[in-house]
Amino acid sequence: MKKIWKTEGVRKQWDRYKYAVLVVLIGAGLLLWPSGKRDTSTSSVSAAAEETTAETIQAEMEEILGQISGVGQVRVMLTADTDGERQLARDTELTYRGEPTAPEDYSARSETVLTDGGEGDAPVVTRRVYPTYRGALVVCQGGDQPQVRLAVTEAVSALTGLSADRIAVAKWQ
Repeated sequence: MKKIWKTEGVRKQWDRYKYAVLVVLIGAGLLLWPSGKRDTSTSSVSAAAEETTAETIQAEMEEILGQISGVGQVRVMLTADTDGERQLARDTELTYRGEPTAPEDYSARSETVLTDGGEGDAPVVTRRVYPTYRGALVVCQGGDQPQVRLAVTEAVSALTGLSADRIAVAKWQ
């Protein structure tokens, strides 16, 4: 008798609040539904990050190294061994006439795969090789102090992957 009473109570509650529950579920579904708009701020940040040049890397390093205690004014020059490269995704189509083992005539067509970004079409990058450096010269006001030279050498080594023998630290005049 008690179980029947509980199920009747649940049914009464369901009959009373079923439309409210339905409205809440539809609202949650609409909130989770993608709007179709893309966040262009993240795509522009990633595009800007891909296009780092030697000058911007040197400027960023100057700003960071200037924050080290005792360094003072600083200038950085990096000698690039390779500039780095980006490998783009390609869509290749091969057509031929005749037998597959001995075609009479064939042609290949290849084009770069593009994605629709917020600001226009952008190529799909499958692999990125970052630049490698041959050496670095750092000129700073505290370049004559051994602890400053060590801190700057370690920082440049960590940022560029260069060994300590390829990093020169000199005093600013």
